[in-house]
Amino acid sequence: MDERECRIRMATTRVARLATTRADGRVDLVPIVFALVDADVVFAIDHKPKRTRNLRRLANIESNPEVTVLFDHYADDDWGALWWVRMRGRAVIVPGGPAAGRALDELQNRYPQHQARRPEGPVVWITPTGFTGWASDMAP
Repeated sequence: MDERECRIRMATTRVARLATTRADGRVDLVPIVFALVDADVVFAIDHKPKRTRNLRRLANIESNPEVTVLFDHYADDDWGALWWVRMRGRAVIVPGGPAAGRALDELQNRYPQHQARRPEGPVVWITPTGFTGWASDMAP
């Protein structure tokens, strides 16, 4: 699957999985809602209840900005419609300013839940460094 096809499929999903790496090499994986801003992927820390605002994913990104995001379609038992896209990228935490505002605007436009209550941030901005993907409908 080429990058263009990967990006088309990414845009159709509502939830992705973010993988970050701890300083000791262990991987943490969390679901995220996201928006596409130009060629990049953004997400924000929102108002949903959390044990702490000092989130592991943010600490991981601060110590190692290389991340992987998995987008997929496994929503039903039709295995002929299965696909996944793995995007590797470099993440930056954006605490405020015009870039964060643009990301939050895109998230509000994409998710009704964010229209009712704008995420408080910070924003994580991921610039892709590579794509791989697979789709059953593209298999030989």
